[in-house]
Amino acid sequence: MAGRREDTVKKQLPLAEILDSLRYDPEFRANFTAWHEIPPLEAQYAEFPAEIDERLRTALGGHGIERLYTHQVAAVEAALSGRNVVVVTPTASGKTLCYNLPVLQTILANPDARALYFFPTKALSQDQMEELHDLVTTLGADIKTYTYDGDTPGEVRRKIREAGHVVVTNPDMLHTGILPHHTKWVKLFENLKYVVIDELHQYRGVFGSHVANVIRRLQRICKFYGSNPLFICCSATIANPRELAENLVQRPFTLVERNGAPRGRKVIAVYNPPVVNRELGIRQSSLNAARMIATRLLSSGVQTIVFAPSRVRVELLLRYLRDALPRRVGEPQKVEGYRGGYLPSERRAVERGLREGRILGVVSTNALELGIDIGCLQASVLTGYPGTLASAWQQMGRAGRRTGLSLAVVVASSSPLGQYVALNPDYLLGKSPEEGRIDPENLLVRISHVKCAAFELPFRVDEDFGPETDELLELLSRENVLVRSGNTYHWMAEAFPAEGVSLRSAAIDNFVVIEKGPKPRLLGEVDRPSAPLLIHDEAIYMHSGSQYHVDLLDWKEKKAYVRKVDVDYYTDANLAVDLEVLDSFAREERSGIVAEHGEVAVKWVATIFKKLKLLTNENVGWGKIQIPEETRHTTAYWLSFDDRALEGIPQARVQEGLSGLAHLLRHIAPVFLLCDPRDLQEVAQVRSPFTQRPTIFVYENQPGGVGMARRLFAAHESLIRVALDLVTRCECENGCPGCVGPGIGPSAGNKEAAHKLLERITSHAPA
Repeated sequence: MAGRREDTVKKQLPLAEILDSLRYDPEFRANFTAWHEIPPLEAQYAEFPAEIDERLRTALGGHGIERLYTHQVAAVEAALSGRNVVVVTPTASGKTLCYNLPVLQTILANPDARALYFFPTKALSQDQMEELHDLVTTLGADIKTYTYDGDTPGEVRRKIREAGHVVVTNPDMLHTGILPHHTKWVKLFENLKYVVIDELHQYRGVFGSHVANVIRRLQRICKFYGSNPLFICCSATIANPRELAENLVQRPFTLVERNGAPRGRKVIAVYNPPVVNRELGIRQSSLNAARMIATRLLSSGVQTIVFAPSRVRVELLLRYLRDALPRRVGEPQKVEGYRGGYLPSERRAVERGLREGRILGVVSTNALELGIDIGCLQASVLTGYPGTLASAWQQMGRAGRRTGLSLAVVVASSSPLGQYVALNPDYLLGKSPEEGRIDPENLLVRISHVKCAAFELPFRVDEDFGPETDELLELLSRENVLVRSGNTYHWMAEAFPAEGVSLRSAAIDNFVVIEKGPKPRLLGEVDRPSAPLLIHDEAIYMHSGSQYHVDLLDWKEKKAYVRKVDVDYYTDANLAVDLEVLDSFAREERSGIVAEHGEVAVKWVATIFKKLKLLTNENVGWGKIQIPEETRHTTAYWLSFDDRALEGIPQARVQEGLSGLAHLLRHIAPVFLLCDPRDLQEVAQVRSPFTQRPTIFVYENQPGGVGMARRLFAAHESLIRVALDLVTRCECENGCPGCVGPGIGPSAGNKEAAHKLLERITSHAPA
């Protein structure tokens, strides 16, 4: 119940009783749109592959592993027979052994053999290295395993380069710290037998497109040193794992997807917060609903992880839950936060506390979505649908392991995507329709890696580094980045190219947050795209449950100076966006409607910020933001309408209808894309300078785009049908966050106008 406070955490009842009390509580019961129980599964075992050394079997026995699951055996046999393998099984199904066993077996048979593991984050690299190191210690063989990342001390790096049998790293370090310095890694590259890529589904969009080119560079260097490693990939459930692996690595793969691991009984619930204003269609916020459910679980002694979609929401939920679970003087906190921007030591302490059971609850962004060992939590609460089924199942899978009962609750947000999941829970529970897509041939991405590759090794004239490599080399030669000598292109610039290429975004510049005082201290970091929204002058920056006032943002020096405060509000910034079409790649015209996709230039600037009261979100003030305008080129999908499509819609309502439809399409798009809703943005123009018509745009947030606009154009008809169904079924009168966005005033017409536009589009679609 909202406002309920517990003096102490109760002695825990059996989880089944706690779940029943939650499900049938009048406060929650009517708003569960799904309460689905997944029955337990028995394990399916297979005999150890004959090639596995007896010493390795004995070491596994020392870790309580006497038999292997069927998928583990299938993966190990495929790798040992010389095939590239991609393994797709649920969370906690033992995928780690699918690559550790063939790697260790190969090194036992050939002590010169080497393996390179890379994981999408440093935290996951550290976690997996510890597991491998424990197994090697039990094995008692001279197999040296090391983590090589930005935190590795300088004096240790030389030893790793010379003696490491298994080097565990991340794509960023491979990109900037290993490949450009391959002459220091001769022993690794001459003897490299395996490359392991875990969390394959994370390598999508612009990040995956960059990593595909890093792997091109890796294979190029391996070829130079005479090695030809096999690749072993592991992934969460997506619709096209083999295709994604093959696009990433440019090699054929064997797919292993029949899971043999046991599964405990699991309850998956979908909770749609109640409507608090039926006329406006306003629901209770997902943040407050998640707080109420998490408080019930935590106060009952259920170790729980709560996922939130942003840093700000993590900090708000952390504060709310700590207030709801007060502690005695001197008693440690029961609930901690976990997100990017925290220092590594803070994150490691939270991970240990969860494993050891000292921490009852954690509030996290998707930073804990990946397979970092945080023990066996009993419940997972998702504050809003995370945008993809892969992420949803990863987050739900953080609760419960191979035996026993666990709970996962998806608290729907009031966005169209959240409402789609709440109204169609079978979408969440069915087989993933999402596909991981990358575009390694994106010109902005590939030309960056051609420069990096040329720095590493000269290019031959006939060398293949993707389509039209010769043209790119000649272009760089004309720009005096490369120089051609005979049939070879050599690097000639002074700059170190890899340091100027971020794998994860357009900019590599992070802003540091510094707490002022007699001894100023580094508080955290904020990426460049988020800086205008989170650390502008007078913002309230939240960190580990505390509030800090931003006294000064030094944009040029990329530093924000803050001081600790205790206020009852937080801040939220607005962006002003303008869009210009540069080129149309494809066009489909029907009566009254034109659908297109192409290249656009987007200009944006943070303009104002609002002060919002904690808990109630009441607006209690505002201010202006003075930060330079920024521009990027990307790709977009757009629809333009002529007079026939707008017939019957009052001119005064056209802008509202366009804005409402743009809002709806952007938020529904992730149903058809493996992307976060924040990967897309929308703009509505009553008269576009390019089309000369009323036009709505859904554009990609990443420079150059990664193919999402093209896929939306291809899925146009399905996208429109889903949007029409959602707006038709929504019970609000004039528009709400769950469909076309909230209407303005009692006579708002954005829902009616958007609905008419959707009907016109649908009526003009071919039968």
